[in-house]
Amino acid sequence: MKRILLIRTDRLGDVVLTLPLLPVLRRHFPEAQISMLVNTYTSPVLKGNQYLDEVLLYDNSSNLIPFSKILRSLRAHEFDTAIVVHPTFRLALLIFLAQVPARVGTGYRWYSFLFNRRVYEHRKDARRHEVGYNLNLLTALGCRWQSPLEFPIAISSENVARVRELCKDMSVKNENHLVIIHPGSGGSARDWTASNFGKLASRCIEEMAARVILTGGKGEEHLVQEALNHIPQGALNLGNRLDVMDLAALIESADLFVSNSTGPLHIAAAVGTPVVAIYPPIRQCSPERWGPYTTKKKVFVPDRNLCARCQGGECEGSDCMDQITVEEVFMAAKKLIMEDNTGERRELDAQGHFLS
Repeated sequence: MKRILLIRTDRLGDVVLTLPLLPVLRRHFPEAQISMLVNTYTSPVLKGNQYLDEVLLYDNSSNLIPFSKILRSLRAHEFDTAIVVHPTFRLALLIFLAQVPARVGTGYRWYSFLFNRRVYEHRKDARRHEVGYNLNLLTALGCRWQSPLEFPIAISSENVARVRELCKDMSVKNENHLVIIHPGSGGSARDWTASNFGKLASRCIEEMAARVILTGGKGEEHLVQEALNHIPQGALNLGNRLDVMDLAALIESADLFVSNSTGPLHIAAAVGTPVVAIYPPIRQCSPERWGPYTTKKKVFVPDRNLCARCQGGECEGSDCMDQITVEEVFMAAKKLIMEDNTGERRELDAQGHFLS
């Protein structure tokens, strides 16, 4: 195998949970050219990846690149292996028409005949973590792996410098814990309310003397503002002011990251920051499959049996999420911070690594 293409064209968290495949592929095929096909908005998380030779884009930020143009590009690259992690008919047809000799994908779609190395697993059952499902695709290529898995994310000195500039007026001292609150989920999950996140932030400030930063993506400014309305002591608002890798640099420097199920949560787990995560009681969205891949975590899931709107089918509201109290989330946050460090805020050097 000389030229390998790894394909993951959905969301940020999905791409992060696919990262462990890259070191496994590199270890088994050290001389191969390894490329990855992703969407434009997730591509920054791959920049500078030591296991990756090239990043190909599936869209131009607003629309998919025309089928014929991508097909010409794939043919020009002469890939001999393609691994479709999140399958669609369009992707399966592309690698088939590009005449890629080894085409790895699921065996459970109507178009699976377009793959010639099939793996038979139903992901909707959520019987294992998404990382496990992803890695199992590599068994079709004879690959093996062992723990601990690696989530390679390269944070540059430029990212660190931009974050320090944005935070320069915050006056974070060594005795202060740095907590990041991210109240949105990009529409990927049923959410704990922004007001609850704001009340949590207020308690972190009052009872732990923590410094709190609120983050959020484009379109989530109203959630950040709603959370801020419940923080009389004030917090730094960086909602929609950070690109993906600036956010990663900020998260790596924090003592704790708290959010709903969302892509930045998986970045936090990948860079080693303790997390408190809040998930809905929906099997397809469960932490068994989509939870933060780290031991430094506390995950909350409400009991659907206690929610009247969840009985007899999937709830269309967020009533069940209100079962999770600010008190229990705060106690979990406090416990994680106490267990993870000695009270000193972790600093980053110019290369984005923790200072000893």
